[in-house]
Amino acid sequence: MRGNSSVILRRLLVPRQVSNLNSTNIAKSLISPSANNTTVTKIPSFRNDIAASSSQSQPQMLPSLQFHRSLFSSPDGPSNILVIESGEEFNSSLGKVKDDSLPAIFYFTAAWCGPCKFIWPVIGELSAKHPHVTTYKIDIDQKGLESTLSKLNISAVPTFLFFQHGEKVAEIVGADVSRLKTTMEQLYKKD
Repeated sequence: MRGNSSVILRRLLVPRQVSNLNSTNIAKSLISPSANNTTVTKIPSFRNDIAASSSQSQPQMLPSLQFHRSLFSSPDGPSNILVIESGEEFNSSLGKVKDDSLPAIFYFTAAWCGPCKFIWPVIGELSAKHPHVTTYKIDIDQKGLESTLSKLNISAVPTFLFFQHGEKVAEIVGADVSRLKTTMEQLYKKD
């Protein structure tokens, strides 16, 4: 029985190509050179491609970051979505919204949050539909935001705080698309 399991294991491993930084060493330890006269081809890993591209003159971004950047930073995308990158920037933006009685949404998110990624395209769509409303995107993992998050009782992501006439008028916790659309339509519909 033991002999059969090593044959099965070898059959599973032989046709596969290993794409690790030390793929040759790993393959040699798993497959003996005399077994079926097999050769292992090293596939360039994504990690190696990034390291090679970092020496080029222009910085390269991961494909997922290119998507987000092109979706909201392009000249054709909504310009009313602003990314907050510090506690000072958040406090300044919140003060401006309150002092100038501006319509705004503060969207608290995190890079690791699945529901945040799910609702992100919807936010872009709604921002394009309501260009007079500024959406501030805040990653809760940014340094300097701890005290602000605790003052605002932000304990889950995604969280949306809706402001109208300088006051917080609504809050949504979670990726509830229909509630988000309804709330934005009720609060920010242009008459």
